[in-house]
Amino acid sequence: MATIFPPEFADLEPFADWAIPTERARYAKRIASTMEELDAFYNVAFPLLESGTSYLEKVEMDTISEEDKRLLWLFCALVTVAFPVEAWRQPRVPDAGASSIDAILEPAV
Repeated sequence: MATIFPPEFADLEPFADWAIPTERARYAKRIASTMEELDAFYNVAFPLLESGTSYLEKVEMDTISEEDKRLLWLFCALVTVAFPVEAWRQPRVPDAGASSIDAILEPAV
């Protein structure tokens, strides 16, 4: 059986759909998910965050493997869902309108 993540992170395999490369797409998945789905992902991924961080700190970004890249993206998704799980108890920002900005031009430096 092919794995999506490094073998030591096999517990994350059921959540492979959270290994999303862009912030915008991770946010869209969070908004489209139920709290039950967010909780399930968070409850498995959060306990692995410390070991995942230690593992990824040893990875050379110039030669990162596809498995390591997906693991990195998954932990980025964990950051995206942490506050809704820990504080709001809902996928969307409470009492807020649109919570995204589409930049037409980058700010001048």
